[in-house]
Amino acid sequence: MSGHHPHHCHHDHAPDDEVPYGQVNVAASFGRRAMLAGTGGMLMLAALPSSAQAARTTTATAPTATAAAGAARTSLITQGTTLVHADMHNHTVMSDGDGSADAAFASMREAGLDVAALTDHATLFAIDGLSSSEWRTTGDLANAANDPGQFTAIRGFEWSHPLQGHINVWNTSDFADLLRASSPGNLYDWLTGRAGGLASFNHPGREPGRFNNFSFDASVRNQFVGLEMFNRTDDYLFEGWSSGMTSPLVACLNAGWRPGLTGVTDEHGTTWGFHEGKGRSGLWVTENTRAAVFEAMAARRSFATRVSGLRVDATANGVRMGGVLNVTSGDVRFLLDVDRGPVWDGMPLQIQVLRPGTSAPTVVDVIDTVSGQVADFTVPLDVADGDWVVLRISDPSQPNGSPGPAGHPCNDFGVAYTSPWWLRP
Repeated sequence: MSGHHPHHCHHDHAPDDEVPYGQVNVAASFGRRAMLAGTGGMLMLAALPSSAQAARTTTATAPTATAAAGAARTSLITQGTTLVHADMHNHTVMSDGDGSADAAFASMREAGLDVAALTDHATLFAIDGLSSSEWRTTGDLANAANDPGQFTAIRGFEWSHPLQGHINVWNTSDFADLLRASSPGNLYDWLTGRAGGLASFNHPGREPGRFNNFSFDASVRNQFVGLEMFNRTDDYLFEGWSSGMTSPLVACLNAGWRPGLTGVTDEHGTTWGFHEGKGRSGLWVTENTRAAVFEAMAARRSFATRVSGLRVDATANGVRMGGVLNVTSGDVRFLLDVDRGPVWDGMPLQIQVLRPGTSAPTVVDVIDTVSGQVADFTVPLDVADGDWVVLRISDPSQPNGSPGPAGHPCNDFGVAYTSPWWLRP
């Protein structure tokens, strides 16, 4: 697909002749391989480890190419899962991106990602957004690229409302545009009818309506597994704060939602996966398959970062991030494993313990640590002060490009966020 084309409205999002998502379409698989030899595949060819010159060519093609391998994939504080690096939010020419969808999954795999999703926009009348046929194509491409145990390729879509905000949805057989779901509440109703469907609040706070100010809907709480804390190169902790808005993290969690925290590139160019400094997620999976990836997302075993090769795992009283603590008040012992391999050995980092605030999170403790060590610290928590806690990991030597209140401990450079824990009221 060399360029975008006009669409007309479709209502048959899952026609009978569709090759089921989850079954490989042989023609699509051949198309993906053919792309490697075409103009859209030059980046992937350059990334193949055929010669030292090829490796240098990759860096020249994508100046912010992904750094070295980073940390080992095994946690120092938990057992039974392995870290995978994921990017669950990417675009192609099928909506407002520049690149052919045929090249996207190959690019992300060559860049070192373990899990990747295409999530083109679902808009009104398919204007600059997905058509029914393109939705089927996305599924075919994901099936062709999916390599269980090695690389997980996922089809999703980004429900896109110009005022209320954008929401990613994965693991559904059809998609909802603004005709089918014209408001966040309509989308929530649609999602409740799709068991297994998972969703995320994207670049939260960028659009003024903020999902009806994060109006809570208990019927889809379990399905909303993501809140983007890093989108592209931006830290969204204080998004809108300078204009009098509440921190999206505070607004979302105080409303009652229980998402994991994520980072994404939200890539609209042609070098998917090859950008250092853009958001990405870590997921702790039992194996690298679609089912296990969705299980990890649903369990909120995720962290948000914008640094390649980073490992973050954390427990509170032995409960992994994303879990519920059987605590109403008392001391809570945290263990935090943060590592980026030799490139960051001994690098000074800070851990900020975030608790509910009004316009910005309250920081109840700041702990100094270094990359490559397990931090072990205890913090008194009381559900009367709010029912959630998040750990933010930062580089204190660099400033936050989007700072909050003067003197706030999170006005330094955010490296990662753990998913929240919730206190049992």
